[in-house]
Amino acid sequence: MRAVQEVLPALPADLPGPPRYGSRSVAEVMSSAAASLGVPGFRDVLGLPAARRVVVVMVDGLGRAQLRARAGHAPVLAGARSLATLDAAFPTTTAASLASLGTGAAPGAHGLVGYDVLDPARDRVVNQLGGWDAAVDPRTWQPLPTVFERAAEHLDVITVSRGKFAGSGLTEAALRGSRFVAAEGPAARVSTALDQLAAGRDALMYFYWDELDRTGHARGWESWEWTAQLEELDAALRRLVARVPAGTTVLVTGDHGMVDVPRDARVDFSGLPGLLDGVRHTAGEPRTVQLHLEQDATAGDVRALVAAWRGQFGSRVWLLSREAALEAGYFGPPELVREAVRGRIGDLLVLARDPIALFDLGRLRPSVLSMVGQHGSLTRAEREVPLLRLA
Repeated sequence: MRAVQEVLPALPADLPGPPRYGSRSVAEVMSSAAASLGVPGFRDVLGLPAARRVVVVMVDGLGRAQLRARAGHAPVLAGARSLATLDAAFPTTTAASLASLGTGAAPGAHGLVGYDVLDPARDRVVNQLGGWDAAVDPRTWQPLPTVFERAAEHLDVITVSRGKFAGSGLTEAALRGSRFVAAEGPAARVSTALDQLAAGRDALMYFYWDELDRTGHARGWESWEWTAQLEELDAALRRLVARVPAGTTVLVTGDHGMVDVPRDARVDFSGLPGLLDGVRHTAGEPRTVQLHLEQDATAGDVRALVAAWRGQFGSRVWLLSREAALEAGYFGPPELVREAVRGRIGDLLVLARDPIALFDLGRLRPSVLSMVGQHGSLTRAEREVPLLRLA
């Protein structure tokens, strides 16, 4: 919206830079893995070793900062070879990062630009994670071919994950094209992965681990429960690495980090003066709120809205326009942003800088205020994820 761009033509001076799409982001992991297996059409940007099989273990919520802080509880991960520190996609949320992992593209190209986003065609906010809107066709919403679809023409491509994710909207949009093998518990997933690899075929495997993220949201990453989950992950990886066939590379990465937010810093902004004046829809996540304004909003309306947010939160948040974020490359190279995606992104973006979380309880259940661990913004704790080689 031109009015927002007029009011906020430039980015905040202290805003961290955009993710390093094309060189050191989650978008390069699966495509580099395919290249290391000799699949044509891919480049090994990350410099992985040639292999017959690659297992990419995606640990939801495994940030670099959190792993470093608890390294003593994870000797396998702590002793692994670090290949790179990667950037999560922006916003630093599962839907955006897993879609970048699965397609090798930035969010502006694949279109999953937040936890929930506006569907401009229906003027309705839709969820892109566990509550995928039945009226949204995942393959139309995200039309790019996935790495899995392209690689499946040349080798065995396998997903090992919990059964609830088979055929989900996110899987169909971002991770389609693999042979899905369901296994529920951590031990079962390791056994299933090893059984699939035992066949000896050349293979690309996606191994998804979500327990760490779920515990972080519920209890916080600084809790003993989160540390216990990290210990269980580490033990599982020890079993996996000890039994994979020769010629197998095992990589571990994450889709985002996490920030623990105190209860008094989890704010319902829906009733605060001026924060929704002229706002048609709120979307995004609690640490990157996306505000879609009414079509007839003037520059004066936007100035009043920006002043209200600054007055309420001051330097605790960064405010930026969609156009400034697009031009600077936060959603990927500007020339690769699909026109259909632009309208899914909020006109005004509110990014948390401090440990705060912002909720619109006018459209969300009050239970969301119980979530301790949060992510979505651009702090290092949320943005940086490891890329480790275990075998």
